[in-house]
Amino acid sequence: MAVIEVRPFIMRNAIITFGEPGDDFAKAVSSAVLTPSTGSSEFKGLKPSAVFTFPQATLYTLDLSYAQDWASEVSLSRYLWDHKGEQVPFTVNPDDQAGVTPAVGSTSWSGTVALTSGGIGGDVDSVAVTTVSLGVIGEPELTYIAPVLASADEFADDYPADDVA
Repeated sequence: MAVIEVRPFIMRNAIITFGEPGDDFAKAVSSAVLTPSTGSSEFKGLKPSAVFTFPQATLYTLDLSYAQDWASEVSLSRYLWDHKGEQVPFTVNPDDQAGVTPAVGSTSWSGTVALTSGGIGGDVDSVAVTTVSLGVIGEPELTYIAPVLASADEFADDYPADDVA
């Protein structure tokens, strides 16, 4: 039996884009979760053996918590307000290590979301934060960016044969 390695991540260098070509709103976002939900349908007949369960389609939402910014015309708050009701492309990359450490690689999800605006306002003496749940059209597409590995020549330059013990 193989022991499967794990590489957990911390959300710290995310990319969250909406639209074409796609502006990155990650600086305003404190939480981004692609949430699947599914259910089942059941039929029970009048015999004990007549019980049938059928899975329903999985639906996804992109759930965001973000700081409200109504002063900037290009903020996430204004983007969602100005484009509510539209369906636009999105990309979520929770930890863009390919841009930071190319040897690590990176994973992102993309698709289309139906936009709606978030809340307006908040508590006294607090940053105005709100949440929004955007419906994903269909299933998000997973994209993996493979690590950039050193070539044999680069490896030999960095580790000459003389240095190998």
